Amino acid sequence: MKRTLNTALAVTLGTAMLAACGSDSGDDQQDSAGSSTVTLVTHNSFEISDEVLEQFTEETGFRLEVLRAGDAGVVVNQAVLSRGNPQGDVLFGVDNTLLSRALDEEIFTPYRAEGLDEVPAEFQLDAEENRVTPVDTGDICVNYDRAWFAERDVAPPQTFEDLADPDYRDLLVVQNAATSSPGLGFLLGTAAEYGEDGWQDYWQRLADNGVEVVDGWEQAYYEHFSASGGDRPLVVSYASSPPAEVLYGSDPEPEEAPTGVSTGTCFRQIEFAGLLDGAKNPEGGQALLDFLLSPAFQEDVPLQMFVHPVREGVELPEVFTAYGEQIDEPAELDPQTITENREQWVKEWTSLVIR
Repeated sequence: MKRTLNTALAVTLGTAMLAACGSDSGDDQQDSAGSSTVTLVTHNSFEISDEVLEQFTEETGFRLEVLRAGDAGVVVNQAVLSRGNPQGDVLFGVDNTLLSRALDEEIFTPYRAEGLDEVPAEFQLDAEENRVTPVDTGDICVNYDRAWFAERDVAPPQTFEDLADPDYRDLLVVQNAATSSPGLGFLLGTAAEYGEDGWQDYWQRLADNGVEVVDGWEQAYYEHFSASGGDRPLVVSYASSPPAEVLYGSDPEPEEAPTGVSTGTCFRQIEFAGLLDGAKNPEGGQALLDFLLSPAFQEDVPLQMFVHPVREGVELPEVFTAYGEQIDEPAELDPQTITENREQWVKEWTSLVIR
């Protein structure tokens, strides 16, 4: 998930960052393959604070190398192609929209992470086999540029149905459901709203209403969203994006965030991490999975990636609670329904909106 709304943090496809922090003990401790480094393969949105990164090394003796490889859909595709000979030890960022593909392709080795007992059962979608560990959750929703709508004295849309109204023609930018996890999540949200046989008509109406489709979140948010200098005041993003706008904005305590959330357009997302099959440092990978559920990392998650931690009892920061949206009734689909229909729905969606 992309949550950190600071363009300085945007990372190009395939960029690797070596984070070699910690005490000397990290150099001394070797795993079974003779390495003190554990490699995390993830999407461009993964962030961790320096303090928590140092804590990981101090507690485990392993140094963390972060390999960012694009949007979540791209990361999963690459993991499938490199199955058995992975680029790293742990993959973070596969979500409930892509989970069944990753599990069916058998890219993970089962491991039950420490701290899982503190995670509600609703987030443990692979509880029987523990091939993946839930790490965070959030809601994919349309965001709107408050200033754009205020200047034109137009009410922003609040529901899926509103988005197809001619009043909002040529205003919405979405991500490609075939390449982007928020794009796929938004598609699944419309399937939950309009049914397995009704969402196609809805997307035809969106296409007729001028919806714009781009490859990924960063392109949509930073290049096309009017709040970032683009020409579209509606963008698929997250319910927690407004707090990020406040945190990185010029006014530290505005009355409201510069962007708002169309609360009737949200789809619940859960992100997971898993130990990759064929990992060169499985011991380090297991230590990392344990750490991702630790209080230290879970408390770090909101202001680093602007999502909710999954561990119970973790307090959210004030900017998160003051300016974020609590989505009480997000659209949801049963994982089995996603498994059975995802590929066909993406093909149908592509034929409707990709010109």
